[in-house]
Amino acid sequence: MRSTLEKARKNPASMKAKILAVARRIFGEYGFHGTTTRMIAGEVGIDISTLHYHWGDKNDLYEAVVMDVNNDLGKQLLKVEKVVHGSSLEERLKISIDMMTDYLFDYPEISNLVRLHYFSRTRNEVDIDFKVPEFSGDIARAMDLTKDAKHPSPRAMMEVMSIMHGMHCFVSGENAFRPMLNLNRKKYIEMVKETLNFIFIPAFVLREGKKRKGGNRPLSNVAMEKMTS
Repeated sequence: MRSTLEKARKNPASMKAKILAVARRIFGEYGFHGTTTRMIAGEVGIDISTLHYHWGDKNDLYEAVVMDVNNDLGKQLLKVEKVVHGSSLEERLKISIDMMTDYLFDYPEISNLVRLHYFSRTRNEVDIDFKVPEFSGDIARAMDLTKDAKHPSPRAMMEVMSIMHGMHCFVSGENAFRPMLNLNRKKYIEMVKETLNFIFIPAFVLREGKKRKGGNRPLSNVAMEKMTS
């Protein structure tokens, strides 16, 4: 028997799917504790009993939203991995940043949900979580930072998280940053990609070049003294 989420995904025109789409956006704007089922029902144009009939209580609906986002992110990462396979490190990074940035700007509630879920002061009572460790491993493998997506090193995980955190910040902060920069949306997205490429690609490419030449040499005593003085 199909779950409620599976039914909603199979029939995008259904009431279940309409409620889910609005719930993603509103949970993304206000977080778990700032959202009520009455807000979602009002946005959909239904009474609250209809919402509860289709999705149960608020926890059930939020759990479905998290699962839906996890499903969508997983599919997108598989697309990215197929496109970048066999390319150079620089090309893999550029393509990955380009594709994931476009995707997150198309679905900004994903970045909002992830940031609210992990960085807000309040936590919800739902046990299900965003698959950040699993997705970070998949991205690390796509970028060739690890051969084993299930057991990436902490360093590879942190490097991937730094890139994704940069994307999430620019996506979630669009309404604040764009007026400051006086940019239209198209130009803002272009500059986000350029900035992420500028920050991350040289560092990864430089390290790859050093590895080919025999690895990073330890700092000399003089250099260590300068750093600690």
